[in-house]
Amino acid sequence: MPQNPLHMIKTDILIIGAGPTGLFAVFEAGLLQLKCHLIDALPQAGGQCSEIYPKKPIYDIPGFPEVLAGELVDNLMEQIRPFQPGFTLGERAETIEKLDDGTFVVTTNKGTKHHAPVVAIAGGLGSFEPRKPLLDNLAQYEDNGVAYMIKEPEMYRDKKVLIAGGGDSALDWSIFLADVAEEVTLVHRRNEFRGALDSVEKVQHLKDQGKIKLMTPAEVVSLHGEGKLEKVMVRNTDTDEDTEVRVDHFIPLFGLSPKLGPIGNWGLEIEKNAIKVDNALDYQTNIPGIYAIGDVNTYPGKLKLILCGFHEATLMCQSAYQRIHPDKKYVMKYTTVGGVTGFDGSKKEAPKAVVKAID
Repeated sequence: MPQNPLHMIKTDILIIGAGPTGLFAVFEAGLLQLKCHLIDALPQAGGQCSEIYPKKPIYDIPGFPEVLAGELVDNLMEQIRPFQPGFTLGERAETIEKLDDGTFVVTTNKGTKHHAPVVAIAGGLGSFEPRKPLLDNLAQYEDNGVAYMIKEPEMYRDKKVLIAGGGDSALDWSIFLADVAEEVTLVHRRNEFRGALDSVEKVQHLKDQGKIKLMTPAEVVSLHGEGKLEKVMVRNTDTDEDTEVRVDHFIPLFGLSPKLGPIGNWGLEIEKNAIKVDNALDYQTNIPGIYAIGDVNTYPGKLKLILCGFHEATLMCQSAYQRIHPDKKYVMKYTTVGGVTGFDGSKKEAPKAVVKAID
């Protein structure tokens, strides 16, 4: 049996994952005067947006024609500041136990215990590794010209950069670096791209302007250089013709290979490395009281977008409120700003929900 819950970190909603979806859940819960605590294996909040691509531009956040991933995290942290969430960072959620009263105890790999009536898994892609191209001497050039993510775009200023990939990351970074690098080459094995149509059009426009070299259908077949990367061979997959491209950096952006980690052993229903949820109502899993929101979940019609994660977090919090307060019923009408009591007892200006009670 676990230790007395009184000696644990107690909260209303325990959120596993401090990426954008988990952070926004804090805001929605705070509107309902529900306290949140977040666990994340990374040493800082923000998930992939902070750890992998803080300078990557994001184009599909409402109200922001363009926002850098790191700036989005900063804004979310400021938005939830009045609700004073707790954080357990640098620790991985390892085990979960359901108590007799229906609440949960989650223990991290470092032994920190958390007690809550509701658990919301917002783990994004979980633990992940970049998908690497099958090139014989790839490891030789890792950190010597080959990188699998872009954390600081300025290091590519006035350099020759070759990006491989056909998804949103490859397209977005090609667009961004077109104004930074001396030369940007985008290689994709197909003529069609998997990314947003607007991004595809922007890449084509930059190609027409001579700011991006586009090579399709093609793939990188070999890397060359003494001590550091100096050139790559790109093969046209239609003609088998090889072209030598002089580069300073090769960045294959083929996505991430996700793993759920210990969460996959919690008895949750899993489908293709994602947690199945009921999207008809509240994104609850097969275990009542455990929800999954954001990229970590799956359901018919699922789209892995931050925007969708925000929507799922909102509905999850409504359901969590009913679970925590089964005797209370209400309809949220809108939000406003006014003097409210913070969780520390102080008076402050903060958002709050305006609700209509139902008898």
